[in-house]
Amino acid sequence: MRVVAAALFLVLVGLAMGTPANVEGVDRFRPWRGPTPSLELKDLAGNTHTLAQYQGRVVLINFWATWCPPCRDEMPSIQRLREQLAGQPFVVLGVNYGESAGRISSFLRQVPVDFPILRDPRHEAIEAWRVRTLPATFLIGPDGQIRYSVVGEMDWATDDVLARVRGLLP
Repeated sequence: MRVVAAALFLVLVGLAMGTPANVEGVDRFRPWRGPTPSLELKDLAGNTHTLAQYQGRVVLINFWATWCPPCRDEMPSIQRLREQLAGQPFVVLGVNYGESAGRISSFLRQVPVDFPILRDPRHEAIEAWRVRTLPATFLIGPDGQIRYSVVGEMDWATDDVLARVRGLLP
């Protein structure tokens, strides 16, 4: 029951916050101040991923859930961004908000992505990263430090967003 209440809270806050019509693209990137939490989660195949193993690359970490309409809507644009940066030192990690592997896999059959989807069954990463609404996305620099955060849905495949991400590449 507590998990359902927390999930409902995240959706309601996300809907209430919305995105002002005049704030789009790179204007939505908020510089990050403070430490970068650790990240150690398993993907759907049971492989462990840590933030440290991606040192030297730019990492986009997207916190999402299948029941979150803005999360579902932005997934294809994250996939396109990943494709636009293929061959570059760039990694995308999707962190799912505590759903079962079956539910996630069912969603991925409808909206296929080729980046790792990590499971956060006990919401430990969500708490450590202070995620209060979904989707929430963080851009990590090659030094392993968070550079930007973005709250809410965004089109990740636009030219200005691509330029901002490329600007972080080593």
